[in-house]
Parts: sequence; C-alpha cells; structure tokens
Amino acid sequence: MTMADRTDDFSRLELNLRNCLDNYRYFRSLLRPRTKMLVLVKANAYGHGAVEFASMMQRAGADYLAVALPVEGMELRQAGVSLPILVLTAGTDFFPEIIENRLEPGIPNLYTLAALCDTLRDRGIRNFPIHIKLDTGMHRLGFVADELPALTEFLASHDEVTVRSVYSHLAAAEDPAEDAFTLGQIQRFCAGADLLESALGYRPMRHILNSAGIERFPQYQFDMVRLGIGIYGISALPDVHLSSVASLKVKVLQVKRLNNPEETIGYGRHGHVAPEGTVTATIPVGYADGINRHLGCGRASFSVNGHRAPTIGNICMDMCMLDVTGIDVQVGDTVTIFGDDPTVSELAGILGTIPYEILTSVPRRIERIIIK
Repeated sequence: MTMADRTDDFSRLELNLRNCLDNYRYFRSLLRPRTKMLVLVKANAYGHGAVEFASMMQRAGADYLAVALPVEGMELRQAGVSLPILVLTAGTDFFPEIIENRLEPGIPNLYTLAALCDTLRDRGIRNFPIHIKLDTGMHRLGFVADELPALTEFLASHDEVTVRSVYSHLAAAEDPAEDAFTLGQIQRFCAGADLLESALGYRPMRHILNSAGIERFPQYQFDMVRLGIGIYGISALPDVHLSSVASLKVKVLQVKRLNNPEETIGYGRHGHVAPEGTVTATIPVGYADGINRHLGCGRASFSVNGHRAPTIGNICMDMCMLDVTGIDVQVGDTVTIFGDDPTVSELAGILGTIPYEILTSVPRRIERIIIK
C-alpha cells in the first residue's frame, strides 16, 4: 500500500484517512478520558489491510490492537507496529512466537493456560501478560462461572503469568429487543471479574463493549472498550451516519455495443441483449475479488460517471459486466463497487448478510491505498 493521493490503480481499495479519524473521534467522544480504546484489526483489518490500518490507529492514539490469530499479530510486529496486541484466538501451537513477538494471548480455558505456563516456565519467564476470557452468554469461547474456582486456584499457584485484563463478548448489543439479555451478560461479567479480582489481589482491566455496545451502553465502558466495525464506518444506531472508510474502485476494461437481441452475455447465457440493443462495460473484479455471484444478473448496480449501472449476466471469477446503456462510458473510466454510492450496507442488504462479510471478502490481491 502507498500513502498517497493515487487514483490510477487498475483495481484498488481506497482507505480514506480523514474518514477513519472522524469515526475514531466519534467513538472516542462517547468515552471517559481515562477509558482505553482497543481497535480490532483481525481478518486483515476487516478487509481493509491490517498493517496499514494498524499504523493509522497507532497514529490516531489507540491504546491496544486485537487480532484473531498469532500469525496476524506477528505480521504487525514485523511491520513495526509497537502497540500492545491482544490475540483473541491464541490456541496452543504458537506460544514461542507469541512470546518472541510480545503478543498477549486471550485465555479461554484452563488447558490453554496450563500449556502456556509450561512453555513460560521452560523459558524462565514470569509475569507474562494474559487476558482472561469469560463466557457470559455467547457460548463460543471462555470460562463459564462454574470454572472460575479452578481458574483462580491455578492462577494463585502460577507466577508465570499476570492477568492484564478480563473480558467478555456481547452477543446482541446492537438489538434493542435483546437488551435484557445484554444487561444479563454484563451482570454476569461483573460477577466473574469481581471474583477474579478478589482472588488475584490486584485489579486487571475490564472490557466487554464492542462497537454497538459503545454506542448503546456507554455506562458499562469499564476500563477499555473494543472498537471493531464502527471504526470502519458502520453504526448500530439508525440516526448515526458514520463515514465510509473503504471504497472499492476499478477501471473499465472494455465497452461493447451489442445490437442483436438473440445474443447473450456471460456464463450460462443469463444476460440478454435488449431489443433496442445493449451497451456493456467489462470490469476486472469477480467473485474471487469478493463480488458475490448473487450480485449478478441485475441484482446490484455500481456507480460509473455519476450513474448506476446494473450487473448483467453472471459474475465471473475475475470479471463482471455492467449494463451501461445510455451512460457515457469509456475504457479506463472508474467504477465504484462500494463506498459512498453504493454503500457496503446496501450490498449486504441485497445479499441478506452483514457488512462484515462484504468487507472481509476483498482479497489481498486488491491493492490498499490510503487517501489522505
């Protein structure tokens, strides 16, 4: 990725630095000055480019970063990112790499904790920072209440680690219909964190709020919050319009005028030429670039020269075709797949999915460019 005002790339995911910082300041404004901000950069920063986005967040003033896998944290360290990094899914196979790269593992069970302590003891390491994950209702990873006595007993007899934070994950913070459940999760989290703090004799940081939680339950921000999809421009509140950070843009490869209504377009011959003729534009992105095949055959439209152009025919692996009849389009013109128009949320709505899936589907072969 290049940090420049580049607009000549064949296919590119533009990251708007100003919009990113605007979103960061919005969420920061909902917090007390002393509350720490952790930013999620897992899954290649939700498809935005992990190294580039982590560097932006380090400059913006984030206190922590979080990744899903050790290899993601290793990539950031190799790129010179120095912020503390929480590894949410540490597993047990990469403890040496976690230690060497100063990563901080999330610990969801006693098996993982014991294995980590064995590795640390073999290396003569004490007080290595860890983060204890509590399962308060998501039922994915974490210690349930019945397992906490065994956890506290183990921690009391092992000085290889020190608990940097206790955290949990809200399952439905964005849904007002589930507020009773969310509040129940927070109550269970507080009870578990209190028990751990009492047994440890010191107070680890606490964090449970995700992006939706920051917006809807700021009174439970505790010591730190975890900002994920919100930093990338998606709000849980209908009246809040965050700035789009990512815009997927491509250049037109070829324009065709088709006059024979018996001709068809694309695989399976699902695109049809209109009786009065059809003009198509071929662009260099397909389902290998995150353009879901269900967006084909006119279900979605993309922006070109101030107009919406619907897809025509099936989405190919590396290309797709647009119906640009009546639009002044030339080879080399820019097409916006998503950004301000259309938005990621619009495409997600067509597919019956969530914006996360659209963003994380953009592969690394699409160059990321920071636009100042």
